[in-house]
Amino acid sequence: MQKAKPARGKGYTAGSSCITNIVIKNREVKLHLDSGAFFTCVGKDYLDRIYTNWKESLIPIEGIKFRSASQDMHPLGIFEAAMIFPHPAGILRLKVEFVAMNNCTSQHFILGNDYLNIYGIDINNHKDRYFTIGENKRQKFSFPLEKGGITLIEAQISTEITLEINEELIEILFQYREAFSSDNEPLGAIKGHEVEIMLNVKRSYPPLLRRPAYPDSPRSREPLETHINELMKLGVLRKAGHNEEVEFKTPVIIPLHNHKSRMVGDLRALNTYTIPDRYPIPRIHETLTQLSKAKFITSMDSLEGFHKDVLTPHSMKLLTIIAHCGVSEYLRMPFHIKNAPSHYQRMMNTIFPHELSEGWLIIYIDDIGNCTYRDFHQYLEKLFK
Repeated sequence: MQKAKPARGKGYTAGSSCITNIVIKNREVKLHLDSGAFFTCVGKDYLDRIYTNWKESLIPIEGIKFRSASQDMHPLGIFEAAMIFPHPAGILRLKVEFVAMNNCTSQHFILGNDYLNIYGIDINNHKDRYFTIGENKRQKFSFPLEKGGITLIEAQISTEITLEINEELIEILFQYREAFSSDNEPLGAIKGHEVEIMLNVKRSYPPLLRRPAYPDSPRSREPLETHINELMKLGVLRKAGHNEEVEFKTPVIIPLHNHKSRMVGDLRALNTYTIPDRYPIPRIHETLTQLSKAKFITSMDSLEGFHKDVLTPHSMKLLTIIAHCGVSEYLRMPFHIKNAPSHYQRMMNTIFPHELSEGWLIIYIDDIGNCTYRDFHQYLEKLFK
């Protein structure tokens, strides 16, 4: 029975990739689950690109002939490795012997019918494509369907740590990679902690809260439009409709320095009339004192942290900006508003109360750190979850 019928002459468009991402020898690589391949193999060129000393660990192979559908294959030896599959329920390790081929042009590892059979790997081609390993059919492993996902290619791991810690860290980062930003989702949204801005004045509001756009030069117009469009794509801003009532207007400027630019809202008037939130921010010297005895520190910084905070509908109306290209409304908390640090600190303390009370976690607004070696991987897992 067909689950989706393609248009006539377009049947070839219904195919899906059986390539997934795994970790082999502390590097993230692509693995093709190929039931049509008689044996498990990998190309020399791909190994050269991923590993520098892979030839040193090859197991010799002699007297065996290999052939693909179109040509004879030339084996160099056996590349033995443990594959690490990520899963929310815990990682899975499988030991595999890849035949390293001199003339294999594939840009990924190929898991052939031999090891698919050995480990009982089944590929399910229903609507939600996945594969299972072994007898546990409830533990489903998904195929990445979109480009621009989370990878560890750019991860830089310190050479000062031991090999054991390095392996643990790679496994944790790979298993919880959805916690990191990607091209598909550069910003997350923190729900349940919406930002409310309260003013100490009532209608009619002072004229300073509804100012016109600042004059701008032809040189600054293009970068200003670029910044506004980028924030709209990220879901931080939205274009105000032509029939919408706009009661507040904050002009924006675009400082240029060394061929770089950034958009800044002149929020001085709004900050003047905003009721202050006096939630305490940790003192730097107290934070440094907590870190002074640490020998192992993990530091994380929330990317564009304030932009992850959703505004209440009332606050969105207050944070309306105006430029030569029109009026836009903030959907997320912008930088430079009066109570942004206090709100973010309160939110983080609310999310991690138990971790803070246990003494291994330090939070300074959008910077997170833990400072212990023992069981550090368990602490990282708690944060990523």
